[in-house]
Parts: sequence; structure tokens; C-alpha cells
Amino acid sequence: MTWDKITIAPIVLIQSGEPVYAERAIALLKTQARALDPHTDISLIDAQTYPSGHLSALASPSLFGERRMLIVTQLENLNTSFQEDLLAYLKQPENDVVLVLQHNGGVRGKKILTELAKAKIPTTKIPAVKNQREKTQAVMADIRAAGRKMTPEAIGALIEAVGSDVRELLASVQQLLADVDGVITEENVHTYFSGRIEAKGFNVADALIVGNVGQAVKLARHALATGATPTAILGAIAAKLRAMAQVLGQRSGTIDVQISLVPWMADRAKRDLRGWSAQGIAMAISAVAQADTDVKGGSRDPGYALERGILEVGRARKIRG
Repeated sequence: MTWDKITIAPIVLIQSGEPVYAERAIALLKTQARALDPHTDISLIDAQTYPSGHLSALASPSLFGERRMLIVTQLENLNTSFQEDLLAYLKQPENDVVLVLQHNGGVRGKKILTELAKAKIPTTKIPAVKNQREKTQAVMADIRAAGRKMTPEAIGALIEAVGSDVRELLASVQQLLADVDGVITEENVHTYFSGRIEAKGFNVADALIVGNVGQAVKLARHALATGATPTAILGAIAAKLRAMAQVLGQRSGTIDVQISLVPWMADRAKRDLRGWSAQGIAMAISAVAQADTDVKGGSRDPGYALERGILEVGRARKIRG
């Protein structure tokens, strides 16, 4: 069951690898509970700091007869008291109580998860959003849900600007939906997010990949001065080079780009390949790897190591295989 299909039940388990979607699922359950009874009393329980007997006290029939929703967070960190009280509650849950259990992943709390599975508690499993393809799908899902459109280039630009944190990425989507009329374009994204630290790293990479080494160095210095790290900048350069290598490999029949890259990334990588040879890409990737090692402790001056890496990538672009 996906988070947006979750339905209210006496006991609901949410196993989430992505907190923002767990919060959305809980918000949906709250809406459903309040639709049944506008006066539903909602209480939060922290399973890690839980005091013994608290679950029974909250779940006991109310003097005024209103429904109750108990939302339990940090089930993965539950203490012994909560585990004992929850196991007892599973044997005889209250009819007018909705107990929502949120487990944020990992191996802790395995015993209670096993017991919940034995009891056939309705469970929603939300996987973590890890790679570019999944982030693209997350953005597209919110855009479709709003009945709007966003160009592939705009999605790519947004992920490059704020894509390291899914919560922030989806918040940025909501900002664009609220502030932009019609189709959301790459220009709209640059207008709102070009000043972001992550975006600055990709600005350096964009300049470097097309051969504008001097501009790349200038942008890198500005990015460092305004909060970006050498590692983040090198990461942006490496991401572009890896995508280019995958497209080049696909052309030679060694890599299936449809599996490795989402369409907007493949299209951009194809454009970035202009002026590059296979040997040049290999040398550039090696140069970035060395620069990354240097900025993480192999060099006394991370800024200098970053610039030297940028210059080496610039030289690699001139190689003709």
C-alpha cells in the first residue's frame, strides 16, 4: 500500500524510509479521523521516552465519548515499557481508538514488528528516495497530483539545486506550484533557486563541461565564499561526468542508459558530450577522484586542490581520442 492509499483502522503501522511521506500519510489519517468525528482527540506518544501505563490511560474510554487517535513516533527506538504495553494492547484494542505506529526503518524494534505482522496489522511501507530516478518520480507525482505540468529540464534543474533532501525538494515543488502560473519551466527554477548552495556546484560543473575553465574557477571561488564545500562542488562535476560516461557506454552497447539514467539526465548528458572524447572523460573522472581525495585530507589546502582538479578536467576536455 502506498502512503496516499492509506486508510484508517484500529491499528495502523507505517514503516517509512522517507520521513516526509510518513508525515503525509499521518496527515491523511488525521483527515480521515476528523471526517468521522470532528472532535477526535489526537495525542502524540514518543516510544523512546514513553512512561509505563501511558498508552492505557490515553486509550481508556473518554468521559465525553469522543474518538481518539494516538500517534506513536520512533517505534524503532521503543523502550521496554512501551513494548510491554503495546503487546498487551494488541490483545484487546479499543473500538473508538486509532493507534498509528510509525517505524522509521532499521533493524531495531524487530520483535514488535514481528508481533504486528502476526496480528495482521494493516501496514504501509514507504521506501527511501535515494537516486535521481526516484527523485524525478517524486517531483512528477506532486506535479500530477496538483494537475499541473513541469518540463523535464525544469525537474532536472530543481533536483540539481535542492535535491539532496527529499523534504526540501518537495517543499520547493510546492513553492513553484504556488508562485508560478501554467507550465513550470527551467527558467522558473533558476529564478527561484539559482542562489542555492547545491545549485552553485552545478553551475561550476556546467561551465567546466562546456570548456569554460576560467568561468568554472571563478564560480567555484564564489561558491566557496558563500558556503559551498569543495566536496559538494566536486560531487556536482563527478555526477555530470558519470552521466556522460554512461551515455557514451550506451552508444557503444555496453550500458543501457534507460536503466541507469532518467530521460532528462540522458538528454543533458548527450548535449554535454559534445567536444569530449572517451579518453578525455576517463582522465577527467580520474582527476576528480584525485581532487576529492585531496580535499578530504590529502591536501593542506582544499581550495587549491579543488582548483587544480578543475584545471585538470579542463585539460582532459582537450584530449582527442
